[in-house]
Amino acid sequence: MFRLLAAALITLSLGACVGKPALDDEKLSGGQLNLEEFFDGRVKAQGQFQDVFGTVRRRFDVDITGTWDGKTLTLVEDFVYEDKSTEQRVWTLTKTGPDTWRGTAPGVIGEAAGEERGDTFNWRYQIDLPVPDGTMRVRFDDWMWKLSENRVLNRAYMTKYGVDIGEVIISFEKQ
Repeated sequence: MFRLLAAALITLSLGACVGKPALDDEKLSGGQLNLEEFFDGRVKAQGQFQDVFGTVRRRFDVDITGTWDGKTLTLVEDFVYEDKSTEQRVWTLTKTGPDTWRGTAPGVIGEAAGEERGDTFNWRYQIDLPVPDGTMRVRFDDWMWKLSENRVLNRAYMTKYGVDIGEVIISFEKQ
């Protein structure tokens, strides 16, 4: 029993040591990610959730319809999971400065806060995610990188009680 507990603690400790992006990281392109331009209109996405051990637990497709009115970006996200279940999330993002954003969506606790820098966007928030037996409150440290004019890569780190529980990887394609 002691060995199992020790192995679990070592695994969790090593998982916490994994490097994560920073807005000050060297940019790999001269591109500029502007959320209001990329997400205005139709965007398709595919993604998956992996637990902290790297096991893929869930895959999904998302149809996103974005509307930009000059100050507010509204994103209607329609998810279809591999088991054919569906979910809709509607984000309301407000541009608060040249490179800063605030946002809300059902289930988000308080406001999400984000910043664009070059080809990168970082978005942090706490949310009650729907799960089969209710909801689970988690924190997201969400990163997006503009790969081309019509592609953005997203990697979101999920934690619960400050402990990594997994990540979501999504590829967005502007239509």
